[in-house]
Amino acid sequence: MDIKTILDHRSLSWLQYSTIFICFLMNMLDGMDVLIISYTAPSIAKEWSVSSEALGVVFSAGLLGMTVGAVFLAPKTDVIGRKPMILLSAALMGASIFATAYAQSITQLMLFRFVSGLGIGSMLASTPALASEYTPNKTKDFWVSLVISGYPMGAFLSGLVAAEVIPVYGWRTMYQLAGLATAFTIPLIYFLLAESLDFLFKTRPKNALEKSNHILGKMGLEPLSHLPEVKQQASRASVKELFTADRKGATIGLWVAFFMSFVTLYFLTSWIPKLAANTGLSLELAIYAGTVFNMGSFAGILTQGYLSGRFGLRKVIGLFLIGSALLMMTFSAFSGSAFILVLFGFIGFAIQGGFVGLYSVAARIYPTEVRTTGIGWGIGAGRIGALVGPLLGGVLIGMDINMTMNFIIFALPAIVAGIATFLIKSSGVS
Repeated sequence: MDIKTILDHRSLSWLQYSTIFICFLMNMLDGMDVLIISYTAPSIAKEWSVSSEALGVVFSAGLLGMTVGAVFLAPKTDVIGRKPMILLSAALMGASIFATAYAQSITQLMLFRFVSGLGIGSMLASTPALASEYTPNKTKDFWVSLVISGYPMGAFLSGLVAAEVIPVYGWRTMYQLAGLATAFTIPLIYFLLAESLDFLFKTRPKNALEKSNHILGKMGLEPLSHLPEVKQQASRASVKELFTADRKGATIGLWVAFFMSFVTLYFLTSWIPKLAANTGLSLELAIYAGTVFNMGSFAGILTQGYLSGRFGLRKVIGLFLIGSALLMMTFSAFSGSAFILVLFGFIGFAIQGGFVGLYSVAARIYPTEVRTTGIGWGIGAGRIGALVGPLLGGVLIGMDINMTMNFIIFALPAIVAGIATFLIKSSGVS
């Protein structure tokens, strides 16, 4: 049985739809758990009388955890399986986000953000890998993009909640709600999420045949008497496998694109509410600035997924990233006006649409046995940029660098990311 051929030539089953939905849902929670710190930052700064530089360190602590999770925790997915890692990630996220509500100092806040980052980082690498292994080749890019689009959708919805909750109940309540929401998904993962058949066939963990037949039955397929023959020995899940002769160039290009796009993206996602507040907008409108950004992101990701299927991944992603840089350079034309919210929406559309496409590129570059390792290390390379973006942003804002110049400075990495994407060469990526 060639499971890839079967998936490519049949309609999606309810099991595939449920797997895609749960992966989408978990990325929604990722978006909520990541962006909640930017929504609560103005309130924390006011209550604790902390500087922009100190908040920048808190942002970076969470992103450091995401880096460690993507680089060291996510590759274990290629060993223990997609489902166990997604369960572990959800548990880490739920517990640490809820505990953040009881933080009493910047140090405790940094610690809780780091632990939640571990779960978020491994979750972001595991879900697109699983989605890519349950979807037909022709529409794979759309489905992977849809799964990752849960991230800005979660940030968008949590922004709406934050705008209502924080002014009335305080910032701690937001963390309590977010932690409980994440914890409630654990039973869904356990009972409804399916392990990757491709993973079971190739890595052959304990009881792989029984698990495979259980999944095949839910998909309406005949059970197997034995596991399919593996045509060649599976590669060992290690970073070394990402630099074989046929993958080295693509891996380097992917890492550069992830790094540069992360610099720009996380400067924006971390500081948009604060930057909006600096223009004189109220706390509620400042929070909505981040919400509009993520609403645009959701639309951009779905549009990118559709266009990539028609015109090719590299071309579409490159144009989206460069387009986001051009939009950022128009900031001065909208500064001081309510139309700045519209600009944030368009920037989110372009930068997130292009950035999320890189997950699809990574899923296509690497085979099943090292797919999550490849995605995780790509994200990990990017997370270094994610550490730089908010930290540098905090320093520049603290130095009273005007917002127009901030946006121009952080537009440049998006241009480099677009060019790097154009240059990626791989047999699996158009």
